This record gives sequence, C-alpha cells and structure tokens, in this order.
Amino acid sequence: MKKTVLTFGLISGVIICVLMLATLPFAHQIGFGRAMIVGYTTMVLSFLMVFFGIRSYRENVGNGRISFGRALSVGLLVMLISCAFYVITWEFMYFFLMPDFLKEYSAYMIENMRASGASAEQINQQVEQMKQFQVLYSNPLINVAFTLLEPLPVGLVMTLISALILRKREPKQSLGTGLPDLQN
Repeated sequence: MKKTVLTFGLISGVIICVLMLATLPFAHQIGFGRAMIVGYTTMVLSFLMVFFGIRSYRENVGNGRISFGRALSVGLLVMLISCAFYVITWEFMYFFLMPDFLKEYSAYMIENMRASGASAEQINQQVEQMKQFQVLYSNPLINVAFTLLEPLPVGLVMTLISALILRKREPKQSLGTGLPDLQN
C-alpha cells in the first residue's frame, strides 16, 4: 500500500503545487471570485489521483478486489499527501512570494460590499473582521490550519466517491456447493 499511496500522493501533490503556482499570482487580475473557482477546479483535478490510486491498488495489490474500508484508507492517505503539498506551497507563496495577498483580498471584499450597497456600519464591521483575520493569519500555525481547511472537504468528497465507485468484494460462496453465488 505504501508504494501506491506515495506514488499517487506525490503525483497529486505536484499537480496541485504546479497549478497553484501557475494560477494564484494572477488572482487579482482575473478577480478573486474567478480565482476561487479556478482554485477549486485545480483541487478537483489534483484529487483525481485519489481515484487512480485506489484503482491501481485494487488492480495491482488486491487482485481486482478492494473493500470500501481499504479503498477509503488508500484514498485518504493519497489525499492527505496532496493536502500537505497544498499547505506547504501556500505557506511558501504567502510568506515569500505574495506577502500582500491578504491586504488585496481584504480590499476586494470591502469593494464588493460597497458595490452591493452595504451600509457604512456593515462595511466597518467587515474591515474590523479582516484586520483580526490578518493578525490571526500572520501566525504560521493558524495559517496552516486555515489553509488545510480549503482542500480537505474537496479531498474527502473525492475520496468517498472514489471508494464507493471502486469497491469490489469477493464473490459470495453459496452454501454447500463451493460455487460462486451468481445472483449478485
């Protein structure tokens, strides 16, 4: 299992890193709303490796069979490796390549509120929340925790779906004959 998990986890991690490095620097140019869509799309593309990792394990190690639990464990491990790559890449980008990202994002959020007709009180409240978030986000441990929460739900959904689709049980043996039960 280790070889399959590492192989597909590393492939997924490299995909998510390369796509993040290629797209995130342009977030302010395409708009943060579109950048979010692009970001989650790249996560889904990366997490396709979870599916292929489970399938590879089923075919190469499980002789064409895999239980839901084993498929889930293989998928979760691949997904966690990919998430680790995502977090490490974000930390590097945030602290070294894009230190003003949160200020730009805050300005975007405030501008959207103004454009939607929010009251001055609501805008001031949002400004204060963003200032508090910037203070929290400057702590690398909190930054890591928030960053991990971005790909984790997508990865969990992809893992559950993949495990459900790819599970294959041993054929049931009928009592007394020793032949497989052909009803299922």
